[in-house]
Amino acid sequence: MSIWEESQNGKNFFLIAGPCVVESEELVLSAAERIKSICEKLEIPVIFKSSYRKANRSRIDSFTGIGDEKALKILDKVRTELGMEVITDVHLPDECATAAEHVDALQIPAFLCRQTDLLVAAAETGKIVNVKKGQFLSAEAMEYAKNKVVDAGNDKVWLTERGTTFGYQDLVVDYRGIPIMRSFGKPVVLDVTHSLQRPNQSSGVTGGQPELIETIAKAGVAVGVDGLFMETHPDPSVAKSDGANMLRLDLLQGLLERLCRVRESIS
Repeated sequence: MSIWEESQNGKNFFLIAGPCVVESEELVLSAAERIKSICEKLEIPVIFKSSYRKANRSRIDSFTGIGDEKALKILDKVRTELGMEVITDVHLPDECATAAEHVDALQIPAFLCRQTDLLVAAAETGKIVNVKKGQFLSAEAMEYAKNKVVDAGNDKVWLTERGTTFGYQDLVVDYRGIPIMRSFGKPVVLDVTHSLQRPNQSSGVTGGQPELIETIAKAGVAVGVDGLFMETHPDPSVAKSDGANMLRLDLLQGLLERLCRVRESIS
């Protein structure tokens, strides 16, 4: 069963997981293999996530990637060598067709969720389109983002909650948004790790509160979210992007086991 079908069957939450950005082939393949093994054991549908390029950076000297073609070929190996479905970010309409040749789903970053041309171009690839809710938008407003994809001829849409701007340097998760977005008839994902970012730090590097990952995730599962998004890395302290809020990979299995128990308790 494909991840799209799994995301709709409601038997368990599905998982979007992987390192924030493609740093190397070794990192991506080893992380993907570990994530796949854990999810098979726990019967959690999974799609591997890593960005082939990062466009939204605070500083011009921030790491953005190892090169588009090289990174996309590595993501292709996750599909061909490990048999995993893959999702990656796109930032401009003309990126969508190229990225779609290498992945199974395209993700629209939160800051770009209102960009009509981007949503339409992603929809036209026929891939799953995961639209992250802007930090500046209400949950109700995401119905229009969903409609843009559907009206462009693609019914495969996920909507992702990733926190709402609270002041200049913090985010909060309004859990009311999950049932609101689910009422639009599409699976809803909670981006656990990005919801814990502390943006706009004086250093120009985004901070985070990874110690609250389990708290945020448990609450999301308890209110009925369809999927969870977690960026994870073997050693977040040396990660080249978003290390401040990523989950350490060796903590993933225990966390998912506990989240499965939460899911079972509300079934």
